[in-house]
Amino acid sequence: MLLDFLEEAQLDRVGCFKFSPVEGAVATEIADQVPEDVKEDRFHRFMQVQQRISAARLQQKVGKTLAVIVDEIDEEGIIGRSMADAPEIDGVVYVDNISNQDVKVGQIISVTITNADEYDLWGTC
Repeated sequence: MLLDFLEEAQLDRVGCFKFSPVEGAVATEIADQVPEDVKEDRFHRFMQVQQRISAARLQQKVGKTLAVIVDEIDEEGIIGRSMADAPEIDGVVYVDNISNQDVKVGQIISVTITNADEYDLWGTC
């Protein structure tokens, strides 16, 4: 039922976690806990569905130009995020600076998206 909801909703970003006991939590006291192998199976099925949805949604951004805030610059290029991406949580945008712009951390640049996977985008400025 949850996987059906994911398919129908087509959400951009969804995460899940496996329950683990927490002191004081009512759920910790439930007698018949879900076995670890069942938790693991459910987690992987959930993540596979969401990864497929995320990959398809990010693929729709290929060819578009996005505003990207620059978080880091290294020898391989620029690493940033779109306004829809939370730092250290969501995917990133890897940018090749083919125009040799003078780019600084914190700057917002226009990036044409050239590729995507389940979580991240690649582009050029």
